Amino acid sequence: MDSKLLDILVCPLCKGPLIYVKSRQELICKADRLAYPIKDGIPVMLEDDARKLAPEEEV
Repeated sequence: MDSKLLDILVCPLCKGPLIYVKSRQELICKADRLAYPIKDGIPVMLEDDARKLAPEEEV
């Protein structure tokens, strides 16, 4: 994932910062507890494609 892209990407819902989880290829929004997938190196920043984080998942 390009670090310059990570610097400008924000959550499309709350406009908050995202955390890149390389092992799962996801961008995590702590505020909304959503994980946006990265497919073929491209972040999919759509709420419908985001995975809701389980309550026991640590971010």
